[in-house]
Amino acid sequence: MSRTTRASKVLNTVFAPAVRGRDDPAGAWAKAVAEVEKDAGIQDPELADGLGRVFASISEEPRLTPLGWMFSLSVVKDRYTNRLRIKKLLAERPEIAAEQITNPVFVLGLPRTATTLTHKVLAASPDHRGPLAWEMSNTGLEDPAAAKRAIKKFDQNAQIFTKVFAPSLKDIHPISAKDPEESLLLMPHGTFWPLFHGSMPSYREWYAQRSAAELAGDYECLKQGLQVLQHGRAPKRWIVKYPAHLNDMTVIKEVFPDATFVWTHRDPATVVGSACSLVETLWAPYQTDPDPLEVGELIMDSMVTWVNNALESRLTLPPSSIVDVPYHALSADPHTEVPRVYSAIGARWTASDEAQLDRVLARPAGTRRHEYDMRRYGLQPEQVEEKFAGYLRLLNTIDTLDAKPKAEM
Repeated sequence: MSRTTRASKVLNTVFAPAVRGRDDPAGAWAKAVAEVEKDAGIQDPELADGLGRVFASISEEPRLTPLGWMFSLSVVKDRYTNRLRIKKLLAERPEIAAEQITNPVFVLGLPRTATTLTHKVLAASPDHRGPLAWEMSNTGLEDPAAAKRAIKKFDQNAQIFTKVFAPSLKDIHPISAKDPEESLLLMPHGTFWPLFHGSMPSYREWYAQRSAAELAGDYECLKQGLQVLQHGRAPKRWIVKYPAHLNDMTVIKEVFPDATFVWTHRDPATVVGSACSLVETLWAPYQTDPDPLEVGELIMDSMVTWVNNALESRLTLPPSSIVDVPYHALSADPHTEVPRVYSAIGARWTASDEAQLDRVLARPAGTRRHEYDMRRYGLQPEQVEEKFAGYLRLLNTIDTLDAKPKAEM
């Protein structure tokens, strides 16, 4: 069944003649860069070139629609705009760079293993702070009036995008301006770009060849974004999350030496189909009828790489810096498992935390159970088991693989 909505197909037909520059993505990006730099009053040629590679690779996608081209240009342009906003603040207020990001927690794990839920549960503590979706897209110092405008705009855009172009996204990964969201929004580069726009082979090849210093630079951008969001506000412990931080645990430790990793676990055979379904949904606004087999190939290549790199990092990182969260334990008894995780990361678990846990655990109103089948994406259970053999050896010591979860989280 196609994930490309009828409305999306109609709008692509109507607006195709008005979409200019598709035959010259380099020129379109150069124009966008000039506009951003004029408004910002500063520039960053190296960053502009790197993000230009992102847009060029998206532009090469054979199924990219006219609206998908416009959306992609806007998304990459906004990333450059926000990064220059942060860079300008750091130049104008050098004291921001002195902000200490102390003992941050990185929630990571394969997609669909309750990373989002774990992130929200940990961020809900009054001692903690999870960066919100709107403030990672509009990163600045505290300004209530500007925040109100940004939140309204973010939610309006998200609602329109979801309703018109990706209706099933509200059941898989609901988005709200004031919810803690994935830290990839503060990073210029990462394995996340293909998950949103297409397989992007030229970008993936370029990204794989980047140096350790360049990878660390991506996380320095994350750190600087958190420093801006912390400046002038009561400091709290940051709880950040993105599944593919699995890929970079060693690099993260270099940039955030006192970081703690909360690693959620679940049988890959259970999660790959769900991850494929999510990516197909994310691609649909940008492509005409995304190819499920292409989605399956990307998911397997990406997730196997992430988890193998994480297993290698695990051999050298201090054991105390990694807290394992088994999916089935969390599902069976969250009122026991969540306080254990708080204790393991050295956080306080209070009566207030206990009282609000059920509210945080509740699924958003109006959402339905996410349904998927890995076979749609050309994947077989035995293939998944073979590819994830190393991870399964670890997982068998942590979780009960054949148990049925008490609740889908």
